[in-house]
Amino acid sequence: MIWAEYIAMNIQHLRYALAIARNELSVTQAAQVLGTSQPAISRALKALETELGCEIFARQGRSLAHITPAGERALEIAARAIDEIDALRVMTADLKGDMSGKLSIATTHTQARYVLPPIVKAFRRRYPEVELHLHQGTSEQIADLVATDRAQLAIATGSEGLFGGLVLLPVYRWQRHVIVPRRHPLTKVGKLSITELARHPLITYVFSFSGPSSLHEIFARHGLRPRVAITARDADVIKTYVRLGLGVGIVASVALEAQVDADLAVIDAAHLFPIHTTWVGFRQGTVLRRFTYDFLALFGEHLTPRLVNRAQQLRDANDRNELFRRIALPVR
Repeated sequence: MIWAEYIAMNIQHLRYALAIARNELSVTQAAQVLGTSQPAISRALKALETELGCEIFARQGRSLAHITPAGERALEIAARAIDEIDALRVMTADLKGDMSGKLSIATTHTQARYVLPPIVKAFRRRYPEVELHLHQGTSEQIADLVATDRAQLAIATGSEGLFGGLVLLPVYRWQRHVIVPRRHPLTKVGKLSITELARHPLITYVFSFSGPSSLHEIFARHGLRPRVAITARDADVIKTYVRLGLGVGIVASVALEAQVDADLAVIDAAHLFPIHTTWVGFRQGTVLRRFTYDFLALFGEHLTPRLVNRAQQLRDANDRNELFRRIALPVR
């Protein structure tokens, strides 16, 4: 085997080992993420451990039990090495003017359905050779997709605690609105109050499993409990059940369309709920392709390559927050 082939083979083996570590020590999950077979990864891992002269993973029967001390060190070095190799490949591709590649984005239904369509359309017009993959899920699912390298970008709102290893870039701000059928009693109320809202069954987004619900906290401050009738991750589903008269809907302002939702009454609730910030994030140390920078700029005009690079250089989240505090984010 010539030297270049030998190096390429071992880089691939390192990628396999890292994928196992990032997917809960599951060879099956690693194979799914990498688009290869479980036996191929098992053979590569065995060859890598033979080459290194140590076990990366301790075994318990046929399963991988934990990462060994030597494996921790090897994977740490491997991650840095592969990041550098990927950076070199990115630089080479961009220097050659290569307009192809893949961009995987993990986001919520609301972002994918209501916010991203014009951005994706403009991006596809500019980069028709780039495969764009949209994965939809809850905040926990989005965090898992990025942590296991199945998505390069994450787009979500709040839940920053789930994304500790990411560079988070704020993009825009939005409010929650209350929606009801046109003849609902709440349409006759002057300024909506939490007390009045507590009298009605609510239909809203699913709650995070990672911490207390902000909705419950808001009601609790007034000594009240919300009467949650239905939760859904999809704003279209919430609106469907509101139309059926099953409750009062609470949705993101960006999920409302004037013509499509003309049969619903929208009640201002800006005084009841805090304003939210939607952000886009990527794993610290990621070297971005030129088309990724362009996608970020399409998503948020203030996300210039210079600002994105500056944010990535700041390792502390508080420093990044300070960087963006001077920028007036658009409100949608």
